[in-house]
This record gives sequence, C-alpha cells and structure tokens, in this order.
Amino acid sequence: MNLSLCPICGKLSEEEQTALFSSLDYSTRSFEKGDWVARQGDALSSLYLLSKGRVKTEMITESGTILEVETLSAPTPLASAFLFAENNRFPVDVIALEECEIILIPKNAVMRLLATNEHFLQSYMAFNANRTQFLSERLQLLSIKTIKGKLAYYILKRIQGDHYKQDRNQTELSEYFGVARPSLARSFSEMIEEGAISREGKIVDMNKLKSYVL
Repeated sequence: MNLSLCPICGKLSEEEQTALFSSLDYSTRSFEKGDWVARQGDALSSLYLLSKGRVKTEMITESGTILEVETLSAPTPLASAFLFAENNRFPVDVIALEECEIILIPKNAVMRLLATNEHFLQSYMAFNANRTQFLSERLQLLSIKTIKGKLAYYILKRIQGDHYKQDRNQTELSEYFGVARPSLARSFSEMIEEGAISREGKIVDMNKLKSYVL
C-alpha cells in the first residue's frame, strides 16, 4: 500500500510513514467480493484502513429501504470520525465489491499517533472535516422529496462548463438515490423533454434545472 495516497497519511514524510507501521500493533483481515466488512451498528474499537480493493457503503432507512451511501477505493479509512464518538459504532453497512484487505489499528494506538505526530493529527482532522461536508451534502440530497429534485441537485454538483460529469449509470444512480430504476429513467426523460438537460450531458437551461430543487 502506498501510504502517501492515503488521506490521513499524505502529510507524513517517507520516514514517518515507515515508522508509523513499524511501531504499531496492528492486524489485517481479508475479504472476498460480496463479504460484509462491517454491519450498521457494529462496535467500532479500531481504525479500519482499507488497504486494498473497493467497498460500498449502505444504510437501511426507517422505512426499510436500502440506500447506497458511496463507493470507496483503497487506500482510505472507513468511519474514522465515528471511532471517537460516544456511541462508537458503524453508521453504515460496508460490503466488499472485490477482494479487499483491511488494516485494523487499535483506538489507543490511533490516540497515541494523534498526540505525538502533528502531521498525522492535521491530516486526520482534515479528512474527517471533509467527510462531514460530504455527509452534509448527502443529507441534503436525501431531504429532497422528488426524483427530479434529487437528479437536479446531483447534476448541479457535477457541472463542468456547460456539461455535467456523468459518473454513474442509471442503475447506480437509482441505488444512490434509493429509488426504483424505472422511476429514475422516467424523471430523467422528462427533464430532457422539458428542456433542462440533454441526453448527452449538456446543461440546456440552468434556471429550469435549479427550479427542480426548490
């Protein structure tokens, strides 16, 4: 694993990265595609560091709907902000999308690193702040009731010039929004017919697009 690519280790020098794992009492676990890395509500007593592979995170809403939160690729921490919560449990299900490896660093070891290495502390805090921002945007998306509104909000966050980045297909988007794929496809077609966007990913009418979110 290239630690320089890990968001909580990027500010560490090569010497610090080497010393980090040589002095830590950590363990590793391997998972196959489809395995549950963690379940929503599981106790979180160690920092989970995804060192190999990809995982998806999901949560079950009060209505029983399975909602995809995001897909994560190594190397990256999992639920790092929740490690120090009073109720330190996984907020989501974590499922392996391919062969994965997890490095488990005990909570007390993470606390020592935070207390003794300023670069690690800064990176850890910045990463968790960015995660909070992401989750805030995710909650904003969930608060929008209509599928057109969700689509418009998603598109507005991915504008590049007069186009938007199409980084998920309709099946992936329906899972991300927690809606049925046919309903999503119908809303997408209606937004095209109403002149807000084009099928090729162009923003046709910005005001129209924004009106769906209101």
